[in-house]
Amino acid sequence: MALTALALCSRALLRIGAQPVASLDEGTAEAEVAANLYPATRDALLSAHPWSFATGQAALARLAAVPHADFGQAFQLPPGFLRALSAGGGGRGRGLPYRIHEDRLHADAQAVTLTYVFRPDESAFPPFFAACLVARLAAEFCLPLTESASRAEMLFRMAEQELRSARLVDSQQDTPRAIEGFPLVDARG
Repeated sequence: MALTALALCSRALLRIGAQPVASLDEGTAEAEVAANLYPATRDALLSAHPWSFATGQAALARLAAVPHADFGQAFQLPPGFLRALSAGGGGRGRGLPYRIHEDRLHADAQAVTLTYVFRPDESAFPPFFAACLVARLAAEFCLPLTESASRAEMLFRMAEQELRSARLVDSQQDTPRAIEGFPLVDARG
């Protein structure tokens, strides 16, 4: 089965012993809870870590309007933007001071390359993230559907463990960063 919001929500509902849904707008309590809690839970989980499958870089378009203070230029954030990781210029993805205001990035540069977390399509979720998201959804759905606080608490603990495991797997898909510009390392030569 291809990953969709509906499939992920149905898996989470099954984990708490509820009936899976055929549509998020079918009018049942399960569908209403899933439709209301899924988008925020997905975005919060995507924003919680710089996931390799949800991290991208983009050259930002400079806006004609300039910021009122602190920075000289404003840039449009890319579609699906959830969280900034770093900004850079001149062929680098980091090292540039910036600040995000509303839906714009402000910086003192003529061009900005942004490294950021975005909202990918559910079909791009790797298995480790899908399992983590299902565990978190089950925890979120539990209280409104079962009214069992102790069960919801247990599911939240399980979801946290699943998040730790998913972060570990994801972090092993990258070369570890070297320490750069650290004064103690520089002093030792």
